[in-house]
Amino acid sequence: MSAARNSLRRTMRQRRRAIPTTQRWEAAARLARHLAASPIFLRSQRIACYFANDGEMELQPVMQRLWSMGKECYLPVIHPVSRNRLCFLSYREGEPLSKNRFGIPEPQGRWLRPVPAWALDMILMPLVAFDGRGNRLGMGGGYYDRTLAFLRMRSCWHSPRLLGVAYGFQRVDALSSRPWDVPLEMVVTESGLLRF
Repeated sequence: MSAARNSLRRTMRQRRRAIPTTQRWEAAARLARHLAASPIFLRSQRIACYFANDGEMELQPVMQRLWSMGKECYLPVIHPVSRNRLCFLSYREGEPLSKNRFGIPEPQGRWLRPVPAWALDMILMPLVAFDGRGNRLGMGGGYYDRTLAFLRMRSCWHSPRLLGVAYGFQRVDALSSRPWDVPLEMVVTESGLLRF
């Protein structure tokens, strides 16, 4: 099973990276329009985004929209103590960033105010593939699953709302779920929102 997941991961990552820059930004702008018009986005104030890596869907257009609407933007950072988990730091346009060990930009010098995942209204999560049941295939590090493990007891937790961010071609027929996987509530693509 892990060989099949790794093969799918390789294939989808290659397809993402092959998207021309112009098409990538056009898709990101369409995604931002769909998301900004959705009730779930309009009701959310504290929203975690990410800086795209390895061909992931760009979220700068989403960040621009949330700032223009007076919402707060947060970025995931590798936790300084629990290095296999994430915490979230506030980010405003133009603030200094530094690259983490994976080459992904993170806010600098804000370790005095990390925000736990449960304090956010929405987390926009990158992914490699997804299916129609809300299963997500990530890059394989497990950072989001470990960070969001508390959500497996959904009756106790209502926040944050988890939205996968993807290109439409990243949808597959079925992904096997593992006991530690945290399912998505929705996925947003350049074509719109998909609810599970």
